[in-house]
This record gives sequence, C-alpha cells and structure tokens, in this order.
Amino acid sequence: MKNKLSHGAKFYMMLILVFLYLPIVVMAMFSFNESASTYVFSGFSTKWWGEMFSNQAAMRALYNTLVLAVATAICSTALGTLAAVGIFNAKNRLYKNAIMTVTNIPMMNPEIVTGISMMLLFAFAGVVVNKSNVLGFGTLLIAHITFSLPYVILNIMPKLKQFDMNIYEAAVDLGCKPVKAFFKVVMPNIASGILTGLVMSFTLSLDDFIISYFTNGPSFQTLPIYIFSMTKKRVKPDMYALSTLIFIVIFILLILMNIAQNKANKKGKSESK
Repeated sequence: MKNKLSHGAKFYMMLILVFLYLPIVVMAMFSFNESASTYVFSGFSTKWWGEMFSNQAAMRALYNTLVLAVATAICSTALGTLAAVGIFNAKNRLYKNAIMTVTNIPMMNPEIVTGISMMLLFAFAGVVVNKSNVLGFGTLLIAHITFSLPYVILNIMPKLKQFDMNIYEAAVDLGCKPVKAFFKVVMPNIASGILTGLVMSFTLSLDDFIISYFTNGPSFQTLPIYIFSMTKKRVKPDMYALSTLIFIVIFILLILMNIAQNKANKKGKSESK
C-alpha cells in the first residue's frame, strides 16, 4: 500500500513539474526556430537571439526593468532588515502582532487593488504638489518596495528567532558599540535570510506587471509592460529569446541562493555542536 502511495506521489509530482516547466521548454525551443511560427518548428537558427539584442526598444525596457529591480532589492533589503530587527526587539506582544498583521497585508491583498490604490495615492500627491505626470521611475520604485518589503521581513524574522541574542548582549557588555556588535555578531547569522529576501525582492520586481501597469508613466517602461503592448500585435520569437534569457538568469540566481543557504545551515549546525 505504501509503495502504491509513493509511486502515486512521484507520478503526481512529475505531472506538476511537467505542467509548470513544459511551457518554458517550448518557449525556449521556439526561440531557436528558423521561422516566426509559434507552432511549427521549421529549423534551428539563432537569428531571433540576434534580433533580440538589436531591438533597441526591448533592450531599453530590459535595462529599465533591471535598474528598477536592483534598486528595489537594495532598498527593500535595507528597510526590511531594519524593520525585522525592530519588530523582533519589540517588547509589547500586542504591538508586535499588530505590526506583523499590517506587514502581511500587501502579500494578501490582490495586486490589482494595490496597483489602483497606489495610482490614486500618487495622483493625489501630484495634485498636492501641483505637478503633472507624477508617475515614473520614482512611483514605480515606491510601489515595488511596498510589495517586496513583507517578503524580506518574513525571510529575516525566522533567522532572528534562531539567533541567541545573549551573544549580542555579551558583545555589548564587553565594550563593543551596539551598531558594531550588530554588524559583527548578528548580521553574519542572519545573512542567509537577508540574501533570500534580496533575491526574492529582485525577482518579484523583475516580473511584476499589474502594479507596474498602474504606477508607471510614459517616460519609464518596464519589460513586462513592453511585452504586453506587443500582444496587441503578433509577438515575435525574439521575445521568446528574451524571456528565455531572463529565466536562465533567475534560475542561476536561485541555484546560487540555495547553495549559500545550505552553506549557512551547515555552518550553523557545526557551530551549535
């Protein structure tokens, strides 16, 4: 009976993996298609990859997306680390629970609600400061930090709970300044959580469409919005090549992140022994 269940579980897991990754494999395969067909593979060619790099509008949108994602990851990680430490050190349990509930709202809230509400907020702010065309890189960055911040906090909080704060207090008692003690003692122990939050906020910003659609302006266009504008016409295989390239980069980042987490976990176990 157990063997049947294990075989069934393996088949179910394989089915899920095929369902999730087969479309990506098909997309990558047709990025090397000789013709522009999306359903007939007529021959192997790299011409669409060449056209991808020669498409100035797509490269500009990719550049904007990467700049936005990097800025979001850095700002979200810095603010999220400070917020996680502040929440963890809060003495009032009711206050801590209330802050964590508020932190979880952007994760549970539908993205379209977040996007529309932030668009209205930015439009109102533009009226207050008497400025038209307020939407742009700044509004996109604020919006992306808003929905990325909870993920950073939730990745760092478990690491803080695992850390023995007596070590930090001992460092302070021995004459180390609190800020220096934090960077020397606490930071190395929560580094894996910070790294996870950094990569997660980067990937969330990289592929966001709904919130970006409502908070971007005409002067700054991200790649998801650029690809969406192309769906009104016919999407050429050069966009398949670009999407494949982004997937490969994200896949490599996730592998590196998992390697770093495994090393940190092994280091923590060896130190605890």
